[in-house]
Amino acid sequence: MIKLKKSLGQNLLIDARVANRIIDAVAPHPGDVVIEIGPGAGALTHSLVDRSGSVVAIEIDKRLVEQLRASIDGGNLTIVEADALELDWRELVHNAIERFAVDSGRDAPSRVRVVANLPYYISTPIIERLLRVQQCLLDAMMMLQREVADRITSGPGSKEYGYLSVLVGYYCVAAKLFDVPPSAFKPAPKVWSAVVRLTVRDRPAVEVADQAGFFALVRACFAQRRKTLANNLKAAAGALAFKDSLGSALERARIDPRRRAETLSIEEFGALYRFLF
Repeated sequence: MIKLKKSLGQNLLIDARVANRIIDAVAPHPGDVVIEIGPGAGALTHSLVDRSGSVVAIEIDKRLVEQLRASIDGGNLTIVEADALELDWRELVHNAIERFAVDSGRDAPSRVRVVANLPYYISTPIIERLLRVQQCLLDAMMMLQREVADRITSGPGSKEYGYLSVLVGYYCVAAKLFDVPPSAFKPAPKVWSAVVRLTVRDRPAVEVADQAGFFALVRACFAQRRKTLANNLKAAAGALAFKDSLGSALERARIDPRRRAETLSIEEFGALYRFLF
């Protein structure tokens, strides 16, 4: 048994029932190109290789890479020894689709699917990187810390709703499927996990002229959660360079300046952006 590295946040999935539930939820088929992040000892990889057209597994630990290569005999498996945070995701996806077409002799799908069991400390950065190439993704099935899953899937008015909720909701429809206890992993983490499905939208939840500017506005709105929307935006007015006055924009968007950011829907953020800029 490989001694896991605490520095990498490694918690290997060992519960076959949980693994089967995840695979059933993914429901891979021979036409799929799947990118798996953090395969570990291969709890999901074996089934993904058996049921998918092509699998690219990204693993940072050389010892686990060697174990995967020794234990899985699949011509449709490519193992990439790398840090998922350092990869060029656009290039990775392009190469995965191209490789499937060459190896199978069939038309490749235009978008890939992602399956991930993420160390808790990199879950948010990985999600942000995936969303930058969302037009290349069909969906993502992710094992996350339960608190992160709650933030992603929560709606306006809940205490978990925040910038990450809006970011994910802008590009995807997010659903928490089920919770996973610490006992499903080795070593057992101190917190519960949850499996979340992100289904990429055909088009973003709202149309904005500049997505980077829109998310800068949303981030500013959540800068200090206890402050009202108006106070947070007054503090950010110089940096964001509004084209219209804050008071006028809030009035035209029909948003009470005394509200807090966590009460606004994505559509209201979109309206506020349009009237401010």
